[in-house]
Amino acid sequence: MTILGLNAYHGDSAACLIVDGKLAAAAEEERFRRMKHWAGLPTQAIDYCLSEAGLDLRDIDHIAVNRKPGVNNWRRLQFVVTHWPHPKLMWQKIKNIRSAASVKETLETTYRMELKATVHHVEHHLAHLASAFLVSGFQEAACVSIDGFGDFASTAMGFGRGNDVNIEDRVYFPHSLGIFYSALTQFLGFPHYGDEYKVMGLAPYGEPNLLEPLREVVRIQSDGTFRLNLKYFRHHTDNVSYTWKDCTPAVGLLYRSTLIELLGRARQANEPLEQKHKDLARSVQTTYEKALFALLHALHKKHPCDNLALAGGCAMNSVANGKVYRRTPFKKMYLPAAAGDAGGAIGAAAFVQSQLDKGGEVGSSKLEDGGAAMGDGSSKMEAGTDSSLQSSISELPRNLPARIYELRSKRSLDSAYLGPEATEQEIHALLDWRKKEIAFADCVLSYFGVEEDLVRRTAQAVADGKVVGWFQGRMEWGPRALGNRSILADPRRADMKDILNAKIKRRESFRPFAPSILREAVSEWFEQDDDVPFMMEVFQIRAQKRSFIPAVTHVDGSGRLQTVHKETNPRYHRLIEIFRELTGIPMVLNTSFNENEPVVCYPEEALDCFLRTEMDVLALGGFFVERKS
Repeated sequence: MTILGLNAYHGDSAACLIVDGKLAAAAEEERFRRMKHWAGLPTQAIDYCLSEAGLDLRDIDHIAVNRKPGVNNWRRLQFVVTHWPHPKLMWQKIKNIRSAASVKETLETTYRMELKATVHHVEHHLAHLASAFLVSGFQEAACVSIDGFGDFASTAMGFGRGNDVNIEDRVYFPHSLGIFYSALTQFLGFPHYGDEYKVMGLAPYGEPNLLEPLREVVRIQSDGTFRLNLKYFRHHTDNVSYTWKDCTPAVGLLYRSTLIELLGRARQANEPLEQKHKDLARSVQTTYEKALFALLHALHKKHPCDNLALAGGCAMNSVANGKVYRRTPFKKMYLPAAAGDAGGAIGAAAFVQSQLDKGGEVGSSKLEDGGAAMGDGSSKMEAGTDSSLQSSISELPRNLPARIYELRSKRSLDSAYLGPEATEQEIHALLDWRKKEIAFADCVLSYFGVEEDLVRRTAQAVADGKVVGWFQGRMEWGPRALGNRSILADPRRADMKDILNAKIKRRESFRPFAPSILREAVSEWFEQDDDVPFMMEVFQIRAQKRSFIPAVTHVDGSGRLQTVHKETNPRYHRLIEIFRELTGIPMVLNTSFNENEPVVCYPEEALDCFLRTEMDVLALGGFFVERKS
């Protein structure tokens, strides 16, 4: 059985493919289109997933979409009657709903074929909850999804047990923590879709001295939920433009002039950052955290379980995520690699898989709505083992490559390496084709057929202060570079952030760089000890260790870490092991392999980025390109 999961006609469009209960491939459309957060129908991501499994779109049995047109319609009608939103705003939303509803017809037109697949529309936040809980490894967990909006809700709270996950409560449009954070991001002069992480990075430079006025903007309720003071926002009544089709998404101005009256003049994008802007960023972050933790406390009171499954765009707030254990009763948390809307592709597909595993009838309301019963079985969505690989190969259809089963055997999805890869032959052909450009750039090309030689040479280059482009294996799923499409550098150098920004990244000076650390060394270097395989949490670095790793220590003594496991990425783990042998430091600086563009996907893009920047070394598979000067 095959299930194609889609996040379509929304930012971060993406596709994934489940084959016989196992995740074969997943990728965001932006990596192929080379446009950040690309929105539309993710045809190139679909093509990749099908190619990875050796399938045709005609072979797909089920298509799962993380939108459900028609859900919460009573709430929609209630809102329209009481608020009378601008007709153009209503028309925009109707068009977007129609696009999501007609996915099968659009696919048939685009691919010029008739599909046998049954399409299942999974409610947006149910897909988010499924993207966390159904692959978490937890037998039970409290579940939360928080984002801007999806299917007329911004937040969903529920519970997962066994092979089932259900929504019990929602916060509906127009109230949204995601809209609050996005509006204040615009107010601070960061206008682009997805700029919220800049506010999070700026916050530690300020003081939370604007909490009192922001209490007027976000009001925490006695039941742990929240409401926006709508007089400061215009997303619910005015003609706020949204672009979601075949482009980088854009969102119109979300706040009213009343917010300026409350907080003072808004910063323009080209204006310098002053202390008042840093203080506002800190206050915005603190306000979000207060609302989040109130919500989590209320959920834990209802479901006193140790485990939390957290997803949605707001779950990308790694600073808040890193405080969950300290500020709430939860003791274990699962955050998916793609917590935002891209992750809805896996969530929708995993939810449909879970319902089919329970014997749900295709097309039944039980399958599409999730039902109310709690199952006690474990999900069949696995991530397979070396020990089971040989027996699995004999069961594979002949046209499916065995590598799709090369994940791990427990139910927890702890590997994000689900994207395209390049063979050594393909890389060699590229380098041979462009050898004149490489020579003109004054570079030397070497090849290491033995992995130990490659990682030792790379670790030495990093220890020598060189900036290394590291392109290996399958591309990461989700927004973070996790050691396969990464730029690596020495965390010991206090000047490394400036070097990276001057040579390659050219980004704001207040934004920190992140450490990839050996899992076994976390407790020695950080105040908390936990698995953070997808770089989704910020922990405090131990005070006595900060001076050793200034390049990855933020101004407040924190670091957004990635824990590197030998089982999931042995090559990257070995590189860091050797770096520790050379320097005594069990981590490297890891930033995404790109230059103001989506993370590189194919070796051509990695080589292009290397040649047009001042990167010192490029490790493409076993090939090693190094500048002479």
